This record gives sequence, structure tokens and C-alpha cells, in this order.
Amino acid sequence: MTFQEEILQGIPANLPSKALYDATINHAPKRKEILSAEEKILALRNALRYFEPQHHETLIPEFKEELEKYGRIYMYRFRPKYRMYARDINEYPGKSLQAKAIQMMIQNNLDYAVAQHPHELITYGGNGAVFSNWAQYLLTMKYLGEMTDEQTLVMYSGHPMGLFPSHKNAPRVVVTNGMMIPNYSKPDDWEKFNALGVTQYGQMTAGSYMYIGPQGIVHGTTITVLNGFRKIDKEPKGNLFVTSGLGGMSGAQPKAGTIAGCITVCAEVNPKITKIRHSQGWIHEVIEDLDLLVDRVKRAQANKEIVSIGYLGNVVDVWEKFDQENVTIDLGSDQTSLHNPWAGGYYPAGISFEESNQMMADQPELFKEKVQETLRRHAIAINKHTAKGTYFFDYGNAFLLEASRAGADVMNPNPTLGREFKYPSYVQDIMGPMCFDYGFGPFRWVCASNNPEDLQKTDAIACEILEEMIKTSPVEIQQQMKDNIQWIRSAQENKLVVGSQARILYADAEGRTNIAKAFNDAIAAGKIGPVVLGRDHHDVSGTDSPYRETSNIYDGSRFTADMAIHNVIGDSFRGATWVSIHNGGGVGWGEVINGGFGMLLDGTLEAEQRLKSMLFWDVNNGISRRSWARNEGAVFAIKRAMEAEPLLKVTLPNLVDDNLLN
Repeated sequence: MTFQEEILQGIPANLPSKALYDATINHAPKRKEILSAEEKILALRNALRYFEPQHHETLIPEFKEELEKYGRIYMYRFRPKYRMYARDINEYPGKSLQAKAIQMMIQNNLDYAVAQHPHELITYGGNGAVFSNWAQYLLTMKYLGEMTDEQTLVMYSGHPMGLFPSHKNAPRVVVTNGMMIPNYSKPDDWEKFNALGVTQYGQMTAGSYMYIGPQGIVHGTTITVLNGFRKIDKEPKGNLFVTSGLGGMSGAQPKAGTIAGCITVCAEVNPKITKIRHSQGWIHEVIEDLDLLVDRVKRAQANKEIVSIGYLGNVVDVWEKFDQENVTIDLGSDQTSLHNPWAGGYYPAGISFEESNQMMADQPELFKEKVQETLRRHAIAINKHTAKGTYFFDYGNAFLLEASRAGADVMNPNPTLGREFKYPSYVQDIMGPMCFDYGFGPFRWVCASNNPEDLQKTDAIACEILEEMIKTSPVEIQQQMKDNIQWIRSAQENKLVVGSQARILYADAEGRTNIAKAFNDAIAAGKIGPVVLGRDHHDVSGTDSPYRETSNIYDGSRFTADMAIHNVIGDSFRGATWVSIHNGGGVGWGEVINGGFGMLLDGTLEAEQRLKSMLFWDVNNGISRRSWARNEGAVFAIKRAMEAEPLLKVTLPNLVDDNLLN
């Protein structure tokens, strides 16, 4: 069968041969035993409904074995034999160019070079799934290959519910992930209902088909590290940034540190992912001995080197060793997947990686004890360094939240609303007031031709637009503009592409609209192929997350999720090609609601109208909420937006004299 024929076949009528387990691939850890005997039968019944009854006798023992061995039914037998990667959009079957764009983005999320656990359909974060099983993938790709621009595909947490009649201005796909009744949104609820096959954790851009590899977070991390050093009045060169995590998202940290120009030490316990990041050039060196690490860092500090070092081991040992040896840490953070602490997101010190994985599955309560014990040690070591002058920030991975739940010394002795912890979230001190409040967030695009030349052309177009805009931009956003111009100028030389030919930069509504219109004009002129627009959910208005994206909201509304819901509803009727709304993300199941979109530019006038309408709303919805919370930068930004668009009229806050309240 050709690639197109295989897509259109969907779930094959004849069973393919049973797949061999490939030990060379990075696999998801075994999930803990959580289903009762009756629920295990229900999980099997749920999985078998994808297949004709004549296959059930063959599949039952196989699916039962997967459930017992891995804690999930992944349906490995149905994993496609073709190579998984983002092809030229024209290689996909179908009647709708928009649907073909979505097929391309789904395959990019599952590309071996992109996905963390590709055979388990997990893109990043340990549990950020595109689908729960391979039957869902096959059926979804088939539906996309069949649909017209008069239909919408409805996705229920990885399950393709089906094609429904709609119209050409409606989204082609509507995605939800993990939208639980609130009282059933605890971590164990995810374990249970995911094992049953009825919901999944979409992370942010995994389950919304918009992940572009670690480049997506390299840019945000670069901005964070640059501004972290600015905050402490130090040059990055020769100074040290210590953190941990080299997975799908966190693997961006050493690359970002190198671009920012500092010394980076990033610890990781997984040998496979450490090797991958080293082979990709995202870390320069790998060291496994703490004494050698100390010597290497001291030499780098003395010589003012720009170098990234991966330490194969637990980061707690690094913090403790550097304290003993008086190694100065200038910036400190952590980006392990602490939204998922009991299932591989964070590993205990003093226990090997293999032993930890075994304990996680067989002795989950003991594993939890060891993780919390390590979090307490972690906090003690950090506190010793901050007493010497280290600037530590929570990188939105729920480190402080989980450490506090473990009884670690991370609470603010004089807490105020929004400042309960001893250390700030990076959004509170850096990204929120400097970027999000002004509307700057992670705008991204993918060249649907998969042609590197198209990416070079779009880079040049974006750079030209930004350089023209900065000439008249207000002083309040000059630094943001300069950082992004520098970023896009050096994007090619930093070799950031992993998977699809994609790019990211931080832009406000005006910048996003101007760049997108220029792309659409270039497509119309035949200079480049179609382009898919998107963004990280980690943005101005896409996500309500009280300990990350909205942690610098101090009016008491940071625990509400109206903004994210309004965002995705508004995007859906303003022209998005697909929209998504998720429970869970980088800070954990039940801790965040986030929405995203994808939009295909095809060079038409209709695409121009859609991009102008949707991108303006997508950003200014969040700025409006932030301005109502009395955030000074957001008040400035929304007033500027109202001046530019007469139809925009936003309720502005009146400020109260503190002396009257006191």
C-alpha cells in the first residue's frame, strides 16, 4: 500500500502482525496499578470497541498483557510501519487542505526526533499524549483524509468522535483533553480514567498537535535566562545557571543558556535522553562524576566560557556538592516534570534510574515517600545557595508547589496574596510583567512544504517586519522587540529545527498580525508554500494557571479559568483551523486550564480576514483580563490596542488610594 492508501484505510480490516517491543526507543514508564478487577475488564471492553468482533479473541490476551505490563493499553500491534514525520502537506490524502495541515502536525508530534515516548504516543512531559492508543491515531488520520471543508472532526480526549456537518468558516477540528468534572481531577483520577481509556492528558501543545520540538521552549527560556541575569545586574558570560531536566521541554534549557551566553549545568537521570540531547548538540559535554563536574565548572567560570554541561545524575547531588565546594551559582531553577511527580516526572536521589522505575510501578507509596524526601533535601540545598546570593526561580513546573506539599522549607515567612512561596515563579518576576502584560508571547509557525528554504524566507520576512515596527514602537516594548530581532537573526545559525520546519518568536498582537499577513501575501505570490500558525498555550491569554501563566494576577482571580475558556471559544468563530481546550499542562492535572489553536494560511483573502480577526482577539482577550487585575503594563497595552481598533472598548480599572484602605 502507498502512504496515502494506508492513511485512508484507517483501522485495517485484517490484523497486522504483532509488533515487537523496541528497547532502543525511549519508552514511558509502567503506570501504577490502580484499576480493580472489574475496571480492568471495562478497560478491555473499551479498547475492543475499535475492532470488529472477529478480532476480539486474538486481541483480548494481547491487550490484557499490555494493561498488566505497562498499566495502559497502547495497541502496539497497530503502530504504523511507515516513518513518522512531518511531510510536505501535498503528500497527505484528502479533500481539505486544512485537514492535511492537521495530519502533518499530528505526525510531527509523533516524530521520533520530537516525541519523548513515541511508541506510547506521548510527546513530552512524561504524559503529554497526542492519543491514548494507536487505533485512535489510525481513525483520526482516516477521518482527516476523508473530510471536506463542510465538516468538523470532534475529538474527545484522543478519541475521534466523528465528522459532523458544519461550514467552511468553522474549525476543521475541535479538541478537548481531560475536561473532567472538577471533583474528579486529582492525580489518581487521571491514572484511573486514562487506564480505562476514556480521557487523557494533552499537556499543552501535545494534545493540540502544535508541538514543534524543544525549539518552542528554547526561545522562552533564552528570554527568561537573559532577563534573569539582567535582574541581578550580571552579564551571562562566565556566570552559572544550574537546573535539571533534559526531556522534551526541559531539554531546551542548556541550548537556551548557550544562546544567552552563560555556563549551564543541567542534571538528568535518564541516560537515553541525555545521550539524545548530546547527539543533537543541545549539550556540549556530559559528565557523570561530581568531582570532575566541580573542576570543569570552576575552570569555565575562570575562563568566562559559554558552555552547557549535562550531569548524568540527580540534581540534588549537584546543589549539595556545589555548596560543599563553594561553587557560586548565579541563577538556579528546575524543570523536571513535577506536574507528574509520582509517574516519572521527578526521581529520588540515592536510587538508580532503573530501581526508581521499578519502585514507581511496584511500590508507589514508597516511591512517593522517596520523592518527597528528595524534594525536602532539594529545598535545603537551594536555600543554602540563595543565602549566598543565588537568584532562584520556580520555572512553572510545580517545583515549589510539590515541595511545599512535601513539607519542604519553601514558604514565604511573610506571605501575601500571590507571594506565598519563598521564591517567585519566573512569570511573576520576569515573563509576566515584561512580556505577557504587554501582549508578547510565543507566536509560532510551521512551513507546510517542509522545505528549509521556505523557513529561511519566513525568517527573513519576520525579521524585516520587526525591524520596521521597532522604528515606531513605544519605549515600553523596545527591549522585547530588540530581543526578538536578535533571536530571529540568529535562528538559522543556532540550528533549532527538530522535526518540522518551524520557528517561534515572542510577538504582540500587532507583530503577529503583521508577520502573518506578510506570510499570506508571500504564499499568494508563490514565493513560499502554505504556513501553519500557532502558539504555545503558555501565552498571554491561552492559559489560566495560578502558579505559572497567571501567577502575576493579584486581584484574587488567578484561580478562575474564564480567560482560557473564552479564548478558545472566541478563536473558534474568528477563523481558527482547529481549536483545543485542556485540563492539565506543565503544572499538573487539576491545576490549570489551557486553550490553543492552529491556523492554516493558504494565500487567500479569506485567510487574511481570519488571521486579522483571530490573532487580535487571541492576544487582547488576555491583556484585557490582566489590565482588569490592575497590571500596569497591561493597562498600557490595552489602551494602545483601543487606540488602534475603534471597535475595541474594554472596561478599565479605577485605582484606589492605598491610604484610604489602610
